[in-house]
Amino acid sequence: MPRTVRPTIALTVGLAAALLAGCTDNTASDSGAGGAAGAASDRARAGAAASPTAAPPPTGPYVALGDSYTAGMKISPQVGEPGACYRSGANYPSLVAKGLSLAADQFKDVSCSGARTGDLTGPQKVADGTNPAQLDALTADTRLVTLGIGGNDAGFIEVVTECAKANLVDIVKGVISDSADRISDSPCREHYAAGSGTDEVQRKVDAAGDRIGQVLQDVKKRSPKAKVYVIGYPGLLPADPANCLPVLGNAVAASDLAFLVEKQQQLNGMLKKRADAAGAVFVDLAGPSAGHDMCAGEDKRWVEPPLPAQGSAPIHPNAKGQEAMSGVVLKAIKG
Repeated sequence: MPRTVRPTIALTVGLAAALLAGCTDNTASDSGAGGAAGAASDRARAGAAASPTAAPPPTGPYVALGDSYTAGMKISPQVGEPGACYRSGANYPSLVAKGLSLAADQFKDVSCSGARTGDLTGPQKVADGTNPAQLDALTADTRLVTLGIGGNDAGFIEVVTECAKANLVDIVKGVISDSADRISDSPCREHYAAGSGTDEVQRKVDAAGDRIGQVLQDVKKRSPKAKVYVIGYPGLLPADPANCLPVLGNAVAASDLAFLVEKQQQLNGMLKKRADAAGAVFVDLAGPSAGHDMCAGEDKRWVEPPLPAQGSAPIHPNAKGQEAMSGVVLKAIKG
């Protein structure tokens, strides 16, 4: 029994420690059947009808706002100040700016690891300094804004950490009772629903939604001509928890992996709802990232597992993920 339990406990402890440390071409041709004159007339009418609505995609000035999933935590090259924001020059905002051919003075990335919505309107203290209020980067001239935030407000990292802890406790109980079985099928889910029938995580997601709704109003006031894109979170886990066994083993119960998938879906659902209500565009990353979660192979994953590859942060997008995310965001911007 000890030989099968110890690696699981070590991985679970590593998961909790790492997390605590890291804290969707509209073109058509209609030749018709009535000869060259009829075809030309049809094309002319189509062009006249299309031209009033064929607005060009937004360009710069572009301001990127967000947390560590936007900043590109630990991905080389790390740029900007303060350094503890862990902002990468190869994160999706930088790649979007490059894809739009924006000059350096037309792009400003003020994202910062660990950011919550309160850090958009007030300064954020980090280990080596202070990141100014992110919304202060917005001006009346700003034409493009991406916002990737909400996970820290909803306490999602804390939820993942708590699930690791809850499962570790459950495993230890099994060791003490000399049983190879878990005491509970879903200790983390039980922790957050603790007999009351209410879901503490859902309450946090709802409260985060209220704050994000206010932030989006503030963005509109500061940059009334800007096109705003709310960026969702890529999938951390596969829909089928069994696919995580090679990576996580029994460190987290299968039912709790399903619980985490459910909570992330609620978080992304809230972001879409708030974006729609504010007249912003929601960019879904969960769909495109299917099959690229942290339990996928190293050559496929966009998000790193608890024990990440060198140069990446645990449970965060890697360089490949940031590049793929930029492609999804660019597609949304260019229509």
